[in-house]
Parts: sequence; structure tokens; C-alpha cells
Amino acid sequence: MVDQARARKLAKRISQIVAEALEHEVKDPRLSMVTITDTRVTGDLREATVYYTVMGASLDEAPDTAGAAAALDSANGVLRSRVGQQTGVRHTPSLAFILDQVPDEARRMEELLAQTRASDAEVARLAASASPAGDPDPYRAPRDAESE
Repeated sequence: MVDQARARKLAKRISQIVAEALEHEVKDPRLSMVTITDTRVTGDLREATVYYTVMGASLDEAPDTAGAAAALDSANGVLRSRVGQQTGVRHTPSLAFILDQVPDEARRMEELLAQTRASDAEVARLAASASPAGDPDPYRAPRDAESE
């Protein structure tokens, strides 16, 4: 039987341990701009998936995602041993690092929303100066009883 509360608690603790280890213990410069965003643990507590994002050194510079992935792969053993020491579970979960796509998708959605707002403003501007195409009263008027 799977205890979801225990899995969530362990996932949160693994996130904290990995983030602290990346900040203080792992000395790879490629990991200086890596942020741990989320961790998911399987129900049997044997595998943990750690999601991360990479930021560029400046706003104009693209992040080095390939370098960060290679650095996380090389530091996997150290991080897993650190997780095993600090969690106290019987079987230390294996760690898999996956680049988090949520920030990129959120940025893309914001751009789409901005385009939609601009096109809505354009339609509103055109509609303000528009006039009806046809009769001023396009609906049929009721028949008079006298005209029949």
C-alpha cells in the first residue's frame, strides 16, 4: 500500500538536501545557476525524479542546459549518498534529473496572451469606428393590421 503523504514528505526533503548540496558541497561551476524546482518520488520510495531549471548568467545570455545536465549526471553519486545519509530511509532512492519545462511554457503562454491582448485591442479600435453594413434596423417590423 502506497503512503502518499510519506512520499510527498520524502520528496520535499530530497529537494532540500539536493539544493543545499548543490549550493555548498558540489564545486562544479556549471551548477552555480541551477535551481531545484520540484521532486517526485514513486510510491515504493525507490526512485526520485528531481526537476531543475537553469538560469543564464545575465538576462541576455542563454542558459547552459547541456552543461548543467552533464554536471548533475556526474554529481549524481555524491548527491544520492548525501540523500541517503540525511533521510534515514532503508533504501536510498535513485535520482533522475529532468529539466523543468514549466518556466519556458509559462513564458510562451505569457507571449501568447500578450499577442491576444494586442489583437483584441486592434479589433476594439476597428469596431469603435465601424458602422453597420446594411439597413439601420435590419429586423423586420411587425405588420400593421390596417395594411392587410
